[in-house]
Amino acid sequence: MKPNYQHTMYACFLGFIVQAVVNNFVPLLFVMFQNHYGIPLSRITFLVTFNFGLQFLIDLCSAGFVERIGCRWSAVAAHFFAATGLLLLLILPDVMPDPFIGLLLAVMVYAIGGGLIEVLISPIVEACPSPNKAAAMSLLHSFYCWGHVAVVLLSTAFFACFGIEHWKWLAACWAILPLANGLLFTRVPIAPLLQEDETGLSVKQLLCSRLFWIMMLLMVCAGASEQSVSQWASAFAEQGLGVSKTLGDLAGPMLFAVCMGTSRMLYSRYAGKLAPDTAMLASGMLCGVSYLLIALSPYPILALAGCGICGFSVGVLWPCTFSIASKTIRGGGTALFALLALAGDLGCAGGPTLVGKIAGFWEERIQAGILAALCFPVLLLVGLLLYRHSMKGHTKEHASG
Repeated sequence: MKPNYQHTMYACFLGFIVQAVVNNFVPLLFVMFQNHYGIPLSRITFLVTFNFGLQFLIDLCSAGFVERIGCRWSAVAAHFFAATGLLLLLILPDVMPDPFIGLLLAVMVYAIGGGLIEVLISPIVEACPSPNKAAAMSLLHSFYCWGHVAVVLLSTAFFACFGIEHWKWLAACWAILPLANGLLFTRVPIAPLLQEDETGLSVKQLLCSRLFWIMMLLMVCAGASEQSVSQWASAFAEQGLGVSKTLGDLAGPMLFAVCMGTSRMLYSRYAGKLAPDTAMLASGMLCGVSYLLIALSPYPILALAGCGICGFSVGVLWPCTFSIASKTIRGGGTALFALLALAGDLGCAGGPTLVGKIAGFWEERIQAGILAALCFPVLLLVGLLLYRHSMKGHTKEHASG
């Protein structure tokens, strides 16, 4: 059977699951790395910072080279890097003089793949013929959430059945997914993001657009609103449920991911009845309520509930911003998606940093940090009002013309 655009969508869904593997598998092995290789936990946790830092750099650079290479072969390369990095985890720590350097090199390789996937998959889906692109985008992004849940559940089940000392077999199994999906990307049709009569905007032209900067503000706030709470989800679960740190590390992030994935699935079903900016306004307000619940509730279990509500509220923010930007900034091309991903990653880094700094100032009270981070959903609402005002002005100009 000849592949069609439905197969392209399936490949993109699997691509986001690959990104979930890249971002969430290695953190499950931190304690094992500490015990087996004798690496201090402070050095091991740097692997997460390094992974996202390199993905951030890929976001920054990809606007210049992806369109020259082409989306298809960039996507194939992304999956090759992801698979190679996972396979290098099996080899490099044991052959390098310093196991930590081996881990760092393996993370470097798969982080390149993860960064490219983040930049490429959304525009490929946006270009696919679809009656409702906002619904398709929301459904796509839900697969990162389900991938996150699957990585944690399947990996935990594997460790319980076979022992964490056999983690290399599991890493090899996870590497099969990007290898297979990379092969799929060599065959599926990929539509051009720009129509034949459209001229792509340069990065300089994008930077001169007022609407572009509003979209960047929305993406920064979307990333910060999500990660400001997500990064502390395990602590809320530990306190709210009275469980060990290990169980808290599983329950908290999984609750957040399930709630976020659910909201994206629901919006993909009802997107035709609810405009993306309207969905974002409602979600931004609900996000603000969840922040207040987390920060001001005297009961840990309510703070955990607020964490789940936050996950549900932020689910549509990232995909809906992509949909709005693609619709309103015609000709943005891959460069637009790359810069938006960059802004989202800035928010993902800046939100938890602000929470941590404020919490440290107020005697390690996470709630004080969350209260300070309320500025992000508030700024998101301001950005949406600016967007609506800009679009009204744009409509009046066309009417008068």
